[in-house]
Amino acid sequence: MFFAIIVVPVIGIVSLGGLNQTVNILTDKNPQLLNIFTTSGGNPLSIIVIISLLAWGLGYYGQPHILARFMAIKHSSQISQARKIAMTWVIISLISAVVLGMVGFAYLHPELKGSASETVFMVMVHKLVHPLFAGVLLSAILAAVMSTADSQLLVASSAFTEDLYRAFIKKNASQKELVFVGRLAVLIIAVLAFLIGINPDSSVLDLVAYAWAGFGSAFGPVILFSLYWKRMTEKGAIWGIIIGGIVVLVWKQLTGGIFDLYEMVPGFLLASIAIVVFSLLDNPPGNEIIEEFESVSTLDI
Repeated sequence: MFFAIIVVPVIGIVSLGGLNQTVNILTDKNPQLLNIFTTSGGNPLSIIVIISLLAWGLGYYGQPHILARFMAIKHSSQISQARKIAMTWVIISLISAVVLGMVGFAYLHPELKGSASETVFMVMVHKLVHPLFAGVLLSAILAAVMSTADSQLLVASSAFTEDLYRAFIKKNASQKELVFVGRLAVLIIAVLAFLIGINPDSSVLDLVAYAWAGFGSAFGPVILFSLYWKRMTEKGAIWGIIIGGIVVLVWKQLTGGIFDLYEMVPGFLLASIAIVVFSLLDNPPGNEIIEEFESVSTLDI
């Protein structure tokens, strides 16, 4: 996907006659697309919109499929290298995705509208390259989807099996039973995701934004506090997860004024406050936890 998201906009720019010609076409169609301080309609970005866009970065801390990859690192010395690779990939791929959208706007006639605009990569591939290479490029989408989907399914299945079923429902469950429950959880979650996804009017970006805010607000603050604040307790972490998730669910249902703010912002903020408040009201962590925290904090990463 990394190479595909770079190659397709480059081919599109070449097909339009070069970078200058592409910019000229965009300027003729809608000059506001080249202004980072205004919307496509020409209105200045409000402070709510700016904060909401910046808040997307907070979501990375709580995404299970991302954390699972860091947990798979063999040694702490590899974290620095992983960080550099991840940041390079994110910067290049996100810039390329934005460029692809703008090139698609300039190239396609008629323009894609509504939820169809999210298919710009596939439409551009079909129009720009030979079917043989189109198949290779389109397989990149499947690779990206499966990379995230399988991680989310496995993490959700593991959490349900270990943290709910064996912890609260049946503590002495056999490994065979746990495997069955885990597979059943994967099936149920997949079916629910399918039912949500078959709505032709639903926006992939809206669904991703909602899930991103939910994971980011529920788990992001807990991850950060566990790394940088040794006073956090179990109760503080639990209440942070609960309040972060609830705030996102409630805020999403409200509209107008301050409620147009991306739900990640209040969810992350209130979850952080809850962690601090409930941790301070609770007994301090034991010496064993403090020693483990200090031993980890001294690692050179």
